[in-house]
Amino acid sequence: MFNAIMDLLSGSEKTADQPMDSKMAVAVLLVHLGDIDGETTREEQELVALVLKEHFKLDSDQVSELIRAARDRDREAVDFYQFTSVIRRLDMEERIKIISMMWQVVFADRKNHELEDNMIWRVAELIGVSSRDRTKLRARFAREAERSMDAD
Repeated sequence: MFNAIMDLLSGSEKTADQPMDSKMAVAVLLVHLGDIDGETTREEQELVALVLKEHFKLDSDQVSELIRAARDRDREAVDFYQFTSVIRRLDMEERIKIISMMWQVVFADRKNHELEDNMIWRVAELIGVSSRDRTKLRARFAREAERSMDAD
């Protein structure tokens, strides 16, 4: 409450006042996913930046700014609905790509924590991606992570 009054008096704009687009919604979910198990690895951070850069065709500065703003939004959020409701408006192919991006982030550190699984399950449900598609993507990225561990 005190911070809200200070923000009002100082004229600073909160990120929540800015309109939500699918790019921001995806970025917030990926940032949250990278942090959800309590350990944000360098690999996860780098992969979040990489998938955002590639998917949305951003340059490095744009990605850095998007991630900074996404972290702010994530701190202010109370649930996933404000983000998933934006993503749900996208076509199914795009929603499946987003779940794929999430699994990439999960397996960036070659580990899959139950909180990560749970978050992707909840997001997939909220955006209308079937459990079959979600499970197929999980298996694909788990195999890729296992292969990369074997290669090391």
